[in-house]
Amino acid sequence: MTTTTTTTTTTPTATMAVTSATASTTATGSAGGAAGVPAARPATGPAAAPGSRIPTGASGPYAGPASGPGILPSASAASAASAEPATSAEPATASPHDPCAHGFLPERPPVRSMIGTWTRLDAMARAAAIVPDREAAVALVERAHRADELSALRQRVSRLSLRNAEAAAMRIAVIAVSCGWCGLDPQAPAAREVADGAFLDLWAAIAHRIDHDQFVALPTLALHNWVPERKPRRHIPIDQLARTEVLVPIVRWAPEGQPLSRLDRLMLAATRLEAHGIWLFRLAETLAGRSPDDSSTPTALRRLVRVQHALRAQLLAEAAELTAAPATPQQRAVLGALAEQGALEPPVLQAAEAVLGIGGRRMGEGRRQMMRRHLPAQHRAWLSAMDRHCAPVRTLAHRGGPDAAVYREAQESLIALRRTYTALVQAAARPTTGPLTAAA
Repeated sequence: MTTTTTTTTTTPTATMAVTSATASTTATGSAGGAAGVPAARPATGPAAAPGSRIPTGASGPYAGPASGPGILPSASAASAASAEPATSAEPATASPHDPCAHGFLPERPPVRSMIGTWTRLDAMARAAAIVPDREAAVALVERAHRADELSALRQRVSRLSLRNAEAAAMRIAVIAVSCGWCGLDPQAPAAREVADGAFLDLWAAIAHRIDHDQFVALPTLALHNWVPERKPRRHIPIDQLARTEVLVPIVRWAPEGQPLSRLDRLMLAATRLEAHGIWLFRLAETLAGRSPDDSSTPTALRRLVRVQHALRAQLLAEAAELTAAPATPQQRAVLGALAEQGALEPPVLQAAEAVLGIGGRRMGEGRRQMMRRHLPAQHRAWLSAMDRHCAPVRTLAHRGGPDAAVYREAQESLIALRRTYTALVQAAARPTTGPLTAAA
């Protein structure tokens, strides 16, 4: 293994860590996730000018020492997998988000079980996920309204810690998509002609609590709906936990005692994709502000290609189990509704497109921002910063030579990764005759 030398340079705006461009660690084995994925660190280059790198909050880009080959940040970067009380004291504002620490995964494992009055929301979400059709899901909500359960929850939203508010948001999202309401704005007057008013009030209050009004989408449904099957014996980073442990859904889209459904497996695959994609976020930080002529740029792009190939191989490995899993018309309706809203975009793919610029050209700026609206504000801000700071690297698309060829290879590997993910979604949404092939 090549020894990594870390140098810290202080700028007027932040403390940024940069390391040797030749340092490369390959992640292998259960501790490191997918084989062949480099644990990339920012490469050495000229000291960045103020504002020339991606702002990552007060903590700055990840610069902590690795605890072993392929191991991501030390245990101090993530907390234990324990559920906190639904009314625990916690600051209303989130800590600055550093995607280099754990991507867009939550900073701690999601809350497995809510307590107190919120157990009613838990039960409602679990019931709504396994109903045969939307009418049955709507009937569940209406019964909760008549029993004043929804108004009782609405009055308690302000008491939720941020982490438990995110847990409640996941359950609200499950109910909303089960009822066919995922395209609604809960605060729009027209929504009350379609959906239950008390449920809309609760939905809007949760959205206000987490400062995110478009959370009914894949990131909330997947990244906040999993736990390790067994409690880890030690504190490990959240992304490593999601990579190395067997994951199970908190709210199942299949009845208890029956095999996981295709929708369950798709959501868990999206979570693992995010966890394995941590190196992509770090490479994005490496490329931010780089000149296309910088000698470290093609090195980072080659590593980006390897990361994307590993992510694609992971999706292909998920496909066999997914296509063999059961599915219901209701689950396919849920996927169809999310796809119609552009709400099935994995955050890690959005990060790759922010670096390589493919999404902006293919969809147009307005379409790209519409797909990002399902992410929290701090995540949208990070992606917008990547759009700006990776612009110099994207000029390689109009050049010739070996560096431009590496850039185009990175673009092609992202296109292949996106096609494989799309094929996985299609396999979950309708019956297929066999698993995905490598040519998908």
